[in-house]
Amino acid sequence: MTGMPAAARFDVYAYFDYRTLLRSYYEERKRAGRGFSYRAFARKAGLKSPNHLKRVIDGARNLTPEMAERFADACGFEGEDASYFRELVAFNEAKTEAERSARYRKLSAFRGYRKAHKLAAAEADYCSSWYIPAIRELTARNDFREDPGWIAKQLVPAIKASQARSALDTLLALGLLVREGDRLRAGEQIVTTGAETRGMHIVSYHRAMMERASEAMVVIPKAQRDISSLTLALGRGGLELLKHRIQEFRRELLGLEQTGEDVDQIVQVNLQLFPLSRSRTGDEP
Repeated sequence: MTGMPAAARFDVYAYFDYRTLLRSYYEERKRAGRGFSYRAFARKAGLKSPNHLKRVIDGARNLTPEMAERFADACGFEGEDASYFRELVAFNEAKTEAERSARYRKLSAFRGYRKAHKLAAAEADYCSSWYIPAIRELTARNDFREDPGWIAKQLVPAIKASQARSALDTLLALGLLVREGDRLRAGEQIVTTGAETRGMHIVSYHRAMMERASEAMVVIPKAQRDISSLTLALGRGGLELLKHRIQEFRRELLGLEQTGEDVDQIVQVNLQLFPLSRSRTGDEP
């Protein structure tokens, strides 16, 4: 990195919002007492407005990809640091959920991000891989073996032993599996991160499970699955009532869960409810 001594290297990976990153960078440089100012930054970035950086930090201006490149250079970010900053800008400026998800996957792939946010990275792995939650539930079987090869063969479809081994590491890191003597069992830990990362993980989890359901229609015999759908016309207040009934049904299903000798198989139940039309009041779906 240029512009800052190695000892004062700015950690871009600690941030999930580029405006917060720039504010911290500005304040750190001001404290360093090297005559740093908004005007000095503007000169370095080749900007006409001396307050451009302040307006970006305050949310009055956004960064385009070209401006993100210039800001990275002006801050002295190089290599992966500069790439992370550019991807962070693209993530924050994404307009659709699909684009945000794609950009988040790129962010979470940076070594610096995974080192700075170990739990967030592990949670992302948990939510994006359908077999990791399944393996956690598989530990409830009395015949469970902490053998990646055995675990891999129990799943439908079968996965690689290396994937099973990585899944165990993720579950242990999150506290979702704990050691009890010579056996693994499901832990009570609930891991949460910031609101934005948590939201991205939830989207990844549901997408992974819906993809698995789509595959099940082809690879799972009809006698072993139940995949159906309904299209309903609802009156005013009907949507909230239906959501409430689905929530009650989920709680009822949880009451059917078994442990110990009674556990024979792990299943996935997906419930989706979404509008196919606008309401007559013109509310957004």
